[in-house]
Amino acid sequence: MVTAKAWVLKKHFEGFPKTSDFDLKMMELPNLKDGELLLESVFLSVDPYMRPYSQRDMKEGDIMIGTQVARIVESKNPAFTVGAFVVARSGWRTHFISDGKDLQHFPSNWPESLPRSLALGTVGMPGLTAYFGLLEVCKVKPGETVLVNAAAGAVGSVVGQLAKIGGCKVVGCAGSDDKVAYLKKIGFDEAFNYKTVTSLDEALRKASPDGYDCFFDNVGGEFASIAINQMKKYGRIAVCGAISQYNVSVPQKGPYMQVPMIFQELQMKGFIVTRWNNRWEEGLKALLKWVVEGKVKCHEHVTEGFENMPTAFIGMLKGENIGKAIVKV
Repeated sequence: MVTAKAWVLKKHFEGFPKTSDFDLKMMELPNLKDGELLLESVFLSVDPYMRPYSQRDMKEGDIMIGTQVARIVESKNPAFTVGAFVVARSGWRTHFISDGKDLQHFPSNWPESLPRSLALGTVGMPGLTAYFGLLEVCKVKPGETVLVNAAAGAVGSVVGQLAKIGGCKVVGCAGSDDKVAYLKKIGFDEAFNYKTVTSLDEALRKASPDGYDCFFDNVGGEFASIAINQMKKYGRIAVCGAISQYNVSVPQKGPYMQVPMIFQELQMKGFIVTRWNNRWEEGLKALLKWVVEGKVKCHEHVTEGFENMPTAFIGMLKGENIGKAIVKV
């Protein structure tokens, strides 16, 4: 009999999440039936989407949603061998039982030297979000100028690098000088700290006086309201996230964006990466190739210990991470 630890949502978040909103539970797992396997989480992901999705999809007492890289400990399923690694969507828990249908194998050409945790970041859902958002929603073309906010995060940092591979000029903004230095290190043409500029409008104009063809928006709110006025004619905006609004208890009001959208004939489209579930293999293959070739660089913010899941989650929402925030069990 295996005892699993799991973090549950004790209380729905009101404003910014607190550690007291979570509860650590112990649960005994049953013996395996034929076709099942027992898995042990090795790395777990903390992501911005967990904040709004918990409000929409979870009840108090549910295990927190999330993804992990897990090792197979015991198997009564011939398709899975003990010791193999998989990607699972089984939430914040140390051990779990699966019938294998919800598990994703690692690519056969995954290099031994490459950390498996990257399957939760650059070569995983965040990387795919950048890949499909940029190619299918923004539809970037060589020579265009791309703006991305939250640019040092798990998604934004990949967006900028993929845009550079695609022959674009890339402008990124982030919330600290260290993050700005990181953006320049990985090839962004222009980068600035939105917390220290005297005027966001002026900083955007200085970074690209001719405006922006594409805007990959992870933040929403005031930033988006200002940036939309600097879009070029027929510009495209991919609305990936709205992290500025996830923890707001009182809904924010305008300014409104219909006028610039009309005059500049802009396209703004929200998207969720699971729309391209049937093309994940294509995206992962491309991302893995670029990482192995050194064309896409990865940075991870690692928190040690399953007991620190809530702290890692809250820190990620505060922007304490550069690159992908993960927890190592």
